Amino acid sequence: VQLQASGGGLVQAGGSLRLSCAASGLTFSNYRMGWFRQAPGKEREFVARISRSGDMWSYADSVKGRFTISRDNAKNTVDLQMNSLKPEETAVYYCTATTYFGTAADRWEYWGQGTQVTVSS
Repeated sequence: VQLQASGGGLVQAGGSLRLSCAASGLTFSNYRMGWFRQAPGKEREFVARISRSGDMWSYADSVKGRFTISRDNAKNTVDLQMNSLKPEETAVYYCTATTYFGTAADRWEYWGQGTQVTVSS
């Protein structure tokens, strides 16, 4: 299984980025997809997840109203649109996949290599 995340970079506070994750080696539509992030010196934290069919999603309270997760089962991709970014959201963002239910990191089976997002103040 490979989860290849892209789209990270440097953005000013208040700006936007769109992360994308291309999945291979799995039956994509059988997996719930998610995004986590990890800042230096901090634990990995849940950001967003989306159901297998793409009709249900949930977000961390800190990103509600600013981030949007979406998926395309025909293309085996999951995206994370991030708006109004804050400096404290500087982190490595990871694409994840699971057949389990839950937002704890140990419930997620597969992880991508991560993409760096840096938000300058």
